[in-house]
Amino acid sequence: MEAELTAAYARCRELHRQHGRTYYLATRLLPAAKRPHVHALYGFTRHADEIVDRTEELPPAERARLLRDWSDRFVAGLHGARVDDPLLPAVLHTIAAFDLDRADFASFLHSMAMDLEIAQYADYDALLEYMEGSAAVIGTMMLPILDPADPAQAREPARQLGLAFQLTNFIRDVAEDLDRGRVYLPQEDLRRFGVSTADLRLCAQRRTSTTAVRELVRFEIARAREHYALAAPGVTMLAPTSQACIRTAYHLYAGILDEVEAADHDVFARRAVVPNRRRLAVAARCLLTRPGTPVTAPPVLSPQPVP
Repeated sequence: MEAELTAAYARCRELHRQHGRTYYLATRLLPAAKRPHVHALYGFTRHADEIVDRTEELPPAERARLLRDWSDRFVAGLHGARVDDPLLPAVLHTIAAFDLDRADFASFLHSMAMDLEIAQYADYDALLEYMEGSAAVIGTMMLPILDPADPAQAREPARQLGLAFQLTNFIRDVAEDLDRGRVYLPQEDLRRFGVSTADLRLCAQRRTSTTAVRELVRFEIARAREHYALAAPGVTMLAPTSQACIRTAYHLYAGILDEVEAADHDVFARRAVVPNRRRLAVAARCLLTRPGTPVTAPPVLSPQPVP
């Protein structure tokens, strides 16, 4: 049993190392005893995402069945059943060790199922409903591991940070999501800027954005930065040994938006990434920052959508 658990944590760590480039670097700044539990949560979310997005050769109904079967094994494990799975033992062990809220995991799995049924969102409220499970709960799952002095006070900033990270991904990955048949940027926003899904597809084909699409992206960046501003006070609410990790993740994810801006808001020419030199410099600076130092949020500009 011990060997199975060790192997499950190792599998989660490997998934994190391969696919969570930014957050994996930040996690290395946590005390060694906490890192495996963060890897476990990442492994859980990544594996569910892979069932939804990395089995595209299968029809949606088959992918839904795979997700449902895996979810059922997870729930059975929560109730004490022994699970035969390469990573779930680590997730179940982490949940038990920190008494994590099971409702967060149910909400996450619900949003993953939504990805198999919903290809676009009418407005930002509709997108937020999806992001509640796909992103906000990731922040609240993490909180007990990060050990805030006042968990109730830290909860909302943690939710906001999850939303900020998710919206950053949506802005960066418009072309990648189009390939999967999804548009996460709200349809209401597209209409405000005179953009259609067909326009986005044409930009993807040409590997360049139109002026209207650039303005749409500018608008979404401003919205994402509102979430970053709401999340900033939460970093100093965490245990001193957790702050460098989340401070680093905060600045590196926000830095993706800086890279989009540096490309004149063109998300089709290339995928926005923070250069390695900057990543390492940010991590070093955050590691040396005195715990309790307030986080400086990115400036929030609110461009008005065109009529």
